[in-house]
Amino acid sequence: MSDLHNRREFLKTSALAALGSAAALNPGEKPSLAAPAAVPPAAMPQTFHKGLPTGKLGTLTVTRLFLGCNQVSGYSHSRDLKYVGRLMREYQTDERVLNTWQLCEEQGINTLLSDPFEKPVRLMKRYRQERGGKIQWISEVHPHKDYYDIRLADMKENIKQVLDNEPNALYVQGGVCDSFVHRGLLDELGEALELMKQAGLPSGLGAHSVETPRACLKAGLQPDFFMKTYHAQDYWSATPPAQRKEFLVDAPSPDNHDNIWDIKPEATRELMAGVQKPWIAFKVMAAGAIPPEKGFRFAFQGGADFVCAGMFDFQIADDVAIAKKILAETLDRTRPWLA
Repeated sequence: MSDLHNRREFLKTSALAALGSAAALNPGEKPSLAAPAAVPPAAMPQTFHKGLPTGKLGTLTVTRLFLGCNQVSGYSHSRDLKYVGRLMREYQTDERVLNTWQLCEEQGINTLLSDPFEKPVRLMKRYRQERGGKIQWISEVHPHKDYYDIRLADMKENIKQVLDNEPNALYVQGGVCDSFVHRGLLDELGEALELMKQAGLPSGLGAHSVETPRACLKAGLQPDFFMKTYHAQDYWSATPPAQRKEFLVDAPSPDNHDNIWDIKPEATRELMAGVQKPWIAFKVMAAGAIPPEKGFRFAFQGGADFVCAGMFDFQIADDVAIAKKILAETLDRTRPWLA
């Protein structure tokens, strides 16, 4: 048994014991809102992994562009094209997924993010064992239930399962986090976050609605990073502005199209500008409706420290080249690099 395995087992055990006595948020804890005005946007020292710029999530060095794995599990968000989810699953055979992850490493991407369900977990074990894969894994905390049925007990159990899979970081999936906020369960969400953090790994909170990180900050929750949707609104299949309704779960409001994930990007940019936590932007291409050149630029100029992007194997080399080009420019950022 490796020292790393022993360390993780110890951390899990101590974390669960601590929660047995109800690890709660300090009621006097204040959210980190004010960004340091003395730090100009370009002041963050730049480091690279195979030519791709990197930043830090806690002690973890992560490429500023990394892979999202919705395609692996068939989450297509393809509007009214109902066959696309199955098409993704048929295309993403086990071998193709393993080849895709290996290609990511060859192109410089050092991290991927996925759900904690059967296929990604099984393939990550194979990738590590059979190919000696070194790609880092950020796992969702995502109990396999309807969002509005998930409670703290489900989160505790899922966190144990996620830690057993030996990820490098973890975060509460956006729809799960949205639902806890929408139901007013900030104390339960905070307790789950404390359990995650006690495992010794970078631990974050996800969101689709801008009201989710706003509420978490107001409640004093202190994740190591935020995952927040962020994309432009001027693509032709976006829900018309007059019809948009705020949604707080992964399944959008019936009035919102299935490829609009940030209905208030200006509010996202404004809120995150004052948050002293790394920000991973996702859905930056609105589930494929926005070209990567536009989506990546919008996210990085808007203040994101990282972009998590779903990419098929045939897109990876081009998308890495696009990210390198954008990140080599002097970006017109008003938010400092926080990672």
